[in-house]
Amino acid sequence: MSVIELANRQSAPRFIAVEGPIGAGKTSLARRLAQSLSAELILEEVAENPFLERFYQDGASAALPAQMFFLFSRARQIEGLRQSDLFANVRVSDYLFGKDKLFAELNLSSDELALYRQVVESLKIEAPVPDLVIYLQASVDSLLHRIARRGIGYERAINRRYLERLTDAYARFFHDYDDGPLLIVNASQIDPVNNDADYEQLFRQIEKISGGRHFYNPVAASLA
Repeated sequence: MSVIELANRQSAPRFIAVEGPIGAGKTSLARRLAQSLSAELILEEVAENPFLERFYQDGASAALPAQMFFLFSRARQIEGLRQSDLFANVRVSDYLFGKDKLFAELNLSSDELALYRQVVESLKIEAPVPDLVIYLQASVDSLLHRIARRGIGYERAINRRYLERLTDAYARFFHDYDDGPLLIVNASQIDPVNNDADYEQLFRQIEKISGGRHFYNPVAASLA
């Protein structure tokens, strides 16, 4: 089935979220999916966060303002979705709102986390649940390689220990995720952004999903 046929299929997902740790390729894949499906693209406002560079360089001193910027940015985007017809167009996002809590618990002190939770409760955010979440799972070595290759200045301060903690947090988060269909992709050995064969193979996996939890290991698949 082609990507055009998938987009036109009645049962095809109308809201897809692509997730994964820094360097996994979630934003690039979301862009390509949105282009293929003629979908609206929803991106995290990463470049607009004025505290992010300081967070990567100094961690604790900028963790709370960086987290709050993302929280308010994501809440604003979600409110925009709620005010529109969510199912009028296909939408592809490079984040799942639930992961906001993941980063808060990873990066904030206990006092900061308590404040964060109070703010979240006061905002009363009702995030739409994606029809499909694609979780790009990758090794720390592959993440470090991709981060270095894309050459974003402030990301050079990201160290292995932080990525180890982050990948562990993602693994725990998606181990318990049961809000909707989930495709867990071993993304260490594939490049669905720049390699058309990898992309089409991944799309064939997406086409098969109608619910539940699924694992896609392209290395294992190629040996089967």
